[in-house]
Amino acid sequence: MTEPRPPMREPIMTLKGVSKSFGPVRALEDVSFELYPGSIHGLVGENGAGKSTLVRIITGLEQADQGEVLLSGQRVRFRTPIEARAHGVAAVYQDPKLFAHLSIAENIAMGAYPANALGMVDRRGMIESARSHLVRLGSDLDPRRTVAGLSVAEHQFVEIARALSFDVRVLILDEPTSALTPTEAEHLFDVMRALKQRGKAIIFITHRLEEIEALCDEVTVLRDRRRVATLPRAQFDRAKLVRLMVGRPLETLFSRRERLDFGMEMLRVEHLSLEGVFADVSFSVRAGEIVGLGGLVGAGRTEIAQALFGVTPPTAGDVYLKGDKVAPNSPRQMLSKGLAYLPEDRDSDGLIMPETVTHNITLPILATLSRWSVINRLRERAVAVEAAEAYNVLTPSVEAIVASLSGGNRQKVAFAKWLATDPAVLLLDEPTHGVDIGSKAQVHAMIAQLADRGLAVVLISSDLPELLAVSDRILVVAEGVLVAEFTRGEATQETVMSAAAQQSGRKRR
Repeated sequence: MTEPRPPMREPIMTLKGVSKSFGPVRALEDVSFELYPGSIHGLVGENGAGKSTLVRIITGLEQADQGEVLLSGQRVRFRTPIEARAHGVAAVYQDPKLFAHLSIAENIAMGAYPANALGMVDRRGMIESARSHLVRLGSDLDPRRTVAGLSVAEHQFVEIARALSFDVRVLILDEPTSALTPTEAEHLFDVMRALKQRGKAIIFITHRLEEIEALCDEVTVLRDRRRVATLPRAQFDRAKLVRLMVGRPLETLFSRRERLDFGMEMLRVEHLSLEGVFADVSFSVRAGEIVGLGGLVGAGRTEIAQALFGVTPPTAGDVYLKGDKVAPNSPRQMLSKGLAYLPEDRDSDGLIMPETVTHNITLPILATLSRWSVINRLRERAVAVEAAEAYNVLTPSVEAIVASLSGGNRQKVAFAKWLATDPAVLLLDEPTHGVDIGSKAQVHAMIAQLADRGLAVVLISSDLPELLAVSDRILVVAEGVLVAEFTRGEATQETVMSAAAQQSGRKRR
């Protein structure tokens, strides 16, 4: 299925029949494709399809059980990522792996510090080398600056600069845009195009298929741990990629619900403010209604949700839950009042990764499962089993460690955890962040089902198609101010984005 190529063009990397198992679990099976210099090669698939395992094998974090990896025609079997980098193969992950207490220059030079004539670290040379690599990426970061405090985008550019310092030939970018603003993402794309022009080969992993369409020369699709296709640019589009990834057409994954018969007002917010962050925010949500909260990254959407949940109590304004006035001062208090918040960073803030599915789901309701401070383990497990089945958590057992699950299934556990408290109002902050297209459709369907059961839902999302597909109304925040409100019929990508780009001084719609 691969496009015929000129006979003189040789692949920089070739994967032949790569397979990997972890005990009885097959993680990757007979995966083969070629990567060419001066190209961007997309790698897509649902969570659990095998992408991460493949990257770990390429970079030396794991060893394949079968198959081989060829670099410029020579078989390689890297034992560590350092060895892979020494051969020009490096990966930049969704969560950058930098040393926060060291400088940018020290992180870039890690593993290969330059030495002076006395055998000491040549700090001046290290700083100048780091500066030159950053400049090549179009970055004006000061290499003497400590990594702690850098933005996610700046972290990623430091990691790419580190890869370039090893004369990278193959660069793997794993979900690099998941936490970037549109402007930061476009800067990254410019860097990718420049590296391509310099003959570098890039493996680009993303769930955002519009990025694949815009950037990639080829794409390899994994499904159920196997390669199902490798397609040249001329042969793929979004609908075809979705069909290959999930085995069914895009239009069957999620359909917009049509509902107008909402119930009583469950949440009312009046003139809510948090000094220096957002101001004078007012809105309401009724039972069965999904209200989207749109805006650019950094507009204040997450801070509004956290204030409502009592993480950072507001400095002014009033909040009413089911008609009763409440002053948010802690998450425990707000949970007891019937409001739950699913944070954007589910792995750090929403789940306890080393714990089991059972312990995560039942954590907020342990008091109801206990008597005389002794937990009824049978009841606890029964609650977890029921919740895992209700939210279609794919896990070998509720005693499995949450960290072992795919991103989509971890998100379902996070849903189950907060829904176990039986809330009346649910705040969802980027609920499909980092999950694949199939899991995203399941989350959308889950949100619709919860609203149909009578929950009032506030959905924060940077994904405009998601907001438009799921929301009954959309509120737009810009620079800490609520600037617009759209009904479903009024909302389009253009109207919402235009409102999101407003300055805070403009009038609210």
